[in-house]
Order: sequence, then C-alpha cells, then structure tokens
Amino acid sequence: MVGSPPLVLASGSAARRTMLTAAGLDPVLAPAAIDEEKLKRRTKAGGLDAGEAASRLAEAKARAVAASHPGSLVIGADQMLICDGDWFDKPADMASARRQLLSLRGRTHSLPTAVVCLRDDICLWRHLETPRLTMRRFSDDDLDAVLAAEGEAVLGSVGAYRIEGPAIRLFERIEGDWFAILGMPLLPLLGYLRDSGTIPG
Repeated sequence: MVGSPPLVLASGSAARRTMLTAAGLDPVLAPAAIDEEKLKRRTKAGGLDAGEAASRLAEAKARAVAASHPGSLVIGADQMLICDGDWFDKPADMASARRQLLSLRGRTHSLPTAVVCLRDDICLWRHLETPRLTMRRFSDDDLDAVLAAEGEAVLGSVGAYRIEGPAIRLFERIEGDWFAILGMPLLPLLGYLRDSGTIPG
C-alpha cells in the first residue's frame, strides 16, 4: 500500500525470495541471525514436535528482524524434516548430503513448514503445513548423478535436495502444498496479506 512501511522477509532463502517476487511482491530482504540449533534443542527437550520447532524458528527469525524495521510487516519462515521420529538438519558437506539422502531412500518423510507475520513485537498470524514425501528406492548411481548435477546447492536445504531440480527424480510420491515443500506456504500467506490489506485484494 502507498506510504506504508515495506514488507520485510526475514530470510536469506533464495527460494522464498523467488516465491514472493514471482507473486509480484518486492520485499526488503533481511536475513535473521539466530541460534537455530539451540532453539531446536530446547523445543525437542520440552517434548514438542518438529512442527512447533518450525513455528518457533519462524517467529524467532521475524522477531530478530522486526526490531530494526519498526512498523513493517515482517515475514518469518522455517522448515524442518522428520523421518520416523528423527529430526534432520542441513548437511554440512556433500558427503553428509549423500548419507542423508541414502538414509531417506525408500522411506516417507515430513516437512513441517511454518510462516509467521509479525509487526513490531506482535505476532499477527501464523500458519503450518506438513507435506509428506516418499523417496523411491533409487540406485547409488542415480543418487550420484543427481548430486553431481546439483552440486553444493543441496547444502542449503534441510532435505539435502531441491525438489524443483534434478532431485525430483529421486521421488515416488509427494503429498501436500508444493510451495511449502519449497520452503514457505505461499497461498495461505498471500491470503493473509490480502485480508490484512497489506496487498490489494
């Protein structure tokens, strides 16, 4: 809206930025610096699930950025990966990525993906989607070909894959919101932005 503070994306994710710009929005990019591992440990130790961890991380990112953007609507998002009760993190290197993908081979995992909108110190809206993805029993050669094609781009994903790239060949079935799989539930977010008058309806 004319004269209103800018929309701020509290993320350095290229996928999230691309989603918003493709939708015709022009957010200010302000990656948040938070201790994600510490927050995950606290959430898990408290007996809470990965969905709650994703929501808390998304809000923590938005809060970290909101202080330096008073009056702006700040969007925070985060994604977890859980498979048979195990929580996964972004791989540290290509060898870790390969091990992680091998551990997911032939199994179904979930991607709890949260988005929040916050202004100043008030969380105005939050949403969680939990897509489920099943990997086929791909061969080692298939995996190595995908990793060679993707390179270190996979290190930026909690799943060690980019579903929008060659890694789609590793999957048998996908259930749930496509945008959430990419890292942010875009359609519910756009709905909130329209309903709140942040963008034209």
